Amino acid sequence: MRTLRRSHPILLSLAILAGIFLQSVQARAGETRDIIVAGGCFWCVEADFERVRGVKEAVSGYTGGSVANPTYKQVTAGGTGHYEAVRISYDSAVIELDQLYGLFFRSIDPTDNGGQFCDRGQSYATAIFVSDSAERAAAERAKATAQAQLGRKIVTPVLDAKAFYEAEDYHQDYYKGTKRVLTRFGPIRQDDAYKRYRKGCGRDARIEQLWGSDAPFIGN
Repeated sequence: MRTLRRSHPILLSLAILAGIFLQSVQARAGETRDIIVAGGCFWCVEADFERVRGVKEAVSGYTGGSVANPTYKQVTAGGTGHYEAVRISYDSAVIELDQLYGLFFRSIDPTDNGGQFCDRGQSYATAIFVSDSAERAAAERAKATAQAQLGRKIVTPVLDAKAFYEAEDYHQDYYKGTKRVLTRFGPIRQDDAYKRYRKGCGRDARIEQLWGSDAPFIGN
């Protein structure tokens, strides 16, 4: 019994220390929030933003249209009103909304309203989808900054958010997949196919031409 009594103060101290540690961790961790953007090929947007400190996850999908649960084939064929888009989940204590939208504008060609790079058509156009006034204000600020920096009209619209539908499983994390896929180069690994596509589509070349040293994701 004496041993048990003596252990109580030790256990209490440990409990207090554990509580202080948990409070400290919670204070450093912000709220997980989402934004939705469309920047052409969703493989590329996902690859870019999953490398950003504070971003927890980027999910490829479709949004902006009127067709429920669309397929990739339906969206790219046109007529659904959907964009290829990405839902970006981030830690608000690590990265701010304005920073994310600023990175987004510098990862696309916001002067092109016909698609992005080699991918043409409405489903590949750029857009920001906002859920509240704070997101809209931040998106408009980033848009105005981008226009001032480029000295050219920005055509990327800021739109009200609609339902977001996750893309098929084979589209998720395509840029780092290891399966072999059949391409015009023959059967190669998925991550290699992604790199060849990105280079061949001219994404990085055009972004570097527009943004120069301000381009944050060249070669992703």
